[in-house]
Amino acid sequence: MTEPDDRFAPGIIRPILLAKGHSWRTIVNGCGFVSQQKESLMSLNTMAVITLCGVIFAATILGPASAAEQAPDQYKVQFETSKGDFTVEVTRKWAPIGADRFYELVQKEFYKDCRFFRVVPGFMVQFGINGDPAVQKSWRDAKIKDDPVVASNQRGYITYAMAGPNTRTTQLFINFGDNSFLDGQNFAPFGRVTEGMEVIDKINAEYQEKPNQGQIQTAGNEYLNGSFPNLDYIKSIKLVE
Repeated sequence: MTEPDDRFAPGIIRPILLAKGHSWRTIVNGCGFVSQQKESLMSLNTMAVITLCGVIFAATILGPASAAEQAPDQYKVQFETSKGDFTVEVTRKWAPIGADRFYELVQKEFYKDCRFFRVVPGFMVQFGINGDPAVQKSWRDAKIKDDPVVASNQRGYITYAMAGPNTRTTQLFINFGDNSFLDGQNFAPFGRVTEGMEVIDKINAEYQEKPNQGQIQTAGNEYLNGSFPNLDYIKSIKLVE
């Protein structure tokens, strides 16, 4: 893939200047940028800023960088979900290619609002299809090569889902139990849950494997919210010390 690195550039949103004689007020817009508006600023202009903000935010996660940044040897990621929080510790030497891709996805907040769309009790919980079909389309064919299997698919270990050799993209699963039989099928864990496994155990399993992945890819969260409204989901995800 040849997409550029689309991370945020500071200061890309600037104040809109109007005629003199109006008081200023400072706001924090949806992108997290601080900007200024006149009290008399028309709602149309306000909406234009908000729309631009959304476009810029979407651009930050449209596809991978042309050259993936190497992740630290070890790093932690905190998930805030509709069921509670849990933390994953990634060990790069277990699966370097997978660890680097996950590091990029976390920085770009790809997993925010992603649903846990496949939950098989005693086996695993799967997620990683973005709720915005345009974003998902930009990653769907961004396949990475397989890593050799170093760690085992034990309870709490996190691994990429795949459809065959060298087909890993963004979908992940967390093992509920000992699934070491997956090791021989080249499913290479790259990290493990170190805090909050009890939260993962509580993720809603009422729909199990009913959500259609093809429809999630094309219709996103609109399809899931309409047909499977009780799915648990990721509220936010961030790197932590």
